[in-house]
Amino acid sequence: MAEITVVHLLRHGEVHNPNHVLYGRLPGYQLSANGRMMAAAAADYFDGRPVAAVFASPLERAQETARPVADRLGLEITTDDRLIESANVLEGKSVSLASLAVNPLNWKYLWNPFTPSWGEPYTEVVARVRQVIDRARETARGQEAVCVSHQLPIWVSRLAAEHKRLWHNPNTRQCALGSVTSLTFDGDELTGVSYAVPPRRPVVDPDRAQ
Repeated sequence: MAEITVVHLLRHGEVHNPNHVLYGRLPGYQLSANGRMMAAAAADYFDGRPVAAVFASPLERAQETARPVADRLGLEITTDDRLIESANVLEGKSVSLASLAVNPLNWKYLWNPFTPSWGEPYTEVVARVRQVIDRARETARGQEAVCVSHQLPIWVSRLAAEHKRLWHNPNTRQCALGSVTSLTFDGDELTGVSYAVPPRRPVVDPDRAQ
């Protein structure tokens, strides 16, 4: 008899970032109003599903995204540092690659996109996230688990699951804010990868509702 377990990798919602910096692991970056709607949409998406565990990165935006999901399901959040955003030496700088590239002080970090040279190696990110996926699968055997993480860790984990190369163009990532990448296992064997973006509830303008 098949023992089907699903581990969902949920990307956090939109972050309040008016200065458009690469915030990475920096503290103090929380969800915007739009991000909170994304978190609520994730809670709607998982409502009624057989989710047995919720894991989350320690960063504020991940914890704030996990909270509505955990509350809806009556579960506690298990914080796991291995779900954290990838390390990046360019934290605190502009998110524009063009602006980074024109500054000669940054060139030593940009020479090798395959590793990448500006941060934590893709292989190390995959290895640590895979440990959490395995933990989640064991915890929720025959049911489902949610792991709230960040774009790059989720995306390279998906690439690894699909046996694809890890280096990539960031503009081609299928990992939108608030999206869900789901890994389906039959026993310990990965049998499928799927992707969804939970629909958000429409915002009702009270003046127009009258």
